Amino acid sequence: MSKPPKGVAEARRKEVLEALKQIGKSAYDAIYEGRFPEISLPSRSVNNLVYDDELKQFILGDARVKRSSRNVKHIRPYTQLLWLAFFANQLVQEERTSTLRDVFYSAQAFNMEFTDQSESDEIITDLETALMKAREDFNVYPDERSAIFGNMIIEYTKPGYEGKRQDLSSHPDGLMIGPALTTAEFIETDAEIVLAIEKGGLFTRFVEEKVHERFKALLINTAGQPPRSTRYVIRRLNQELNLPVYIFCDADPWGAHIAMVIRSGSANSAHLRELTTPSAKWLGVYASDIEKYKLPHDKLNELDIKRVHELLKDPRYTEKLWKEELETFLKYKKKAEQEAFSRYGLTYIVDKYLVDKLEQAKSM
Repeated sequence: MSKPPKGVAEARRKEVLEALKQIGKSAYDAIYEGRFPEISLPSRSVNNLVYDDELKQFILGDARVKRSSRNVKHIRPYTQLLWLAFFANQLVQEERTSTLRDVFYSAQAFNMEFTDQSESDEIITDLETALMKAREDFNVYPDERSAIFGNMIIEYTKPGYEGKRQDLSSHPDGLMIGPALTTAEFIETDAEIVLAIEKGGLFTRFVEEKVHERFKALLINTAGQPPRSTRYVIRRLNQELNLPVYIFCDADPWGAHIAMVIRSGSANSAHLRELTTPSAKWLGVYASDIEKYKLPHDKLNELDIKRVHELLKDPRYTEKLWKEELETFLKYKKKAEQEAFSRYGLTYIVDKYLVDKLEQAKSM
């Protein structure tokens, strides 16, 4: 097995601590010098969203906004941002984790007022924008729901578990992708590819058919639209281990968009660079596969058709493959689920479809 480099998680932790320290130092220096503390961060308004063709994702433009204690209207969000930076620093220093909901309630322990969770979520996004780091970098995670399986040894860095190793093939349901796994070191693997799969049922089928051994693959169940921590792990596997990433979704516009978000992120995360995998390839199920493989299907409903038209206007979908498949949805007005291949037998999707698609991927 190859041996990936270690120390990535610790390096990221030091970067975040230094960035948080600078926010506090800026406020302290301003007070010491008799100035009003303030912070400037990139604007997240729609007008400041720019599609970067090289990165293949939306990014923020040059416009910036300021939160200044000189402005009465800014005092509340500025103070909330400073508190959150303090709280995030505490989380990272003490190597503890929190959820978005936890942050909302934790603020009350410090007499920091948020009207509701949507307000605290907004400030968390402000801190991400100020740091240009995902909230997972300062230990604020979503609930776990996706999983990973395959031949890989990881080593935990979470306090109390430091140095303990885990084989990702040790449990047939896969291991949940939570904070401990997200920050673990990749120790050994013989994997040559990553397969991100939208449906848990198909993920289980792939485990049962030993896709991880037959195709030397790490399998990831994205459980629909993947949580950000899952997109973070997918990017790490691609960037740190140079593993190509392939994405399997249902043949409908929603499945296509799941693949696009793994590849290019979402407009809401335009301030972040570390949740995307631009080289990831969408391998299906395509709209054209419904005809090619004569799959059982349903008709696109009005909402599906509206969604296809929305995606066709999105600059991320201008590449030939994506555009042609979206237009094929409109041509035939059909959609199909990954499980539709079972009409040919439970193993057809692995024995035939996956083989076809991985061969096709060589020319993409």
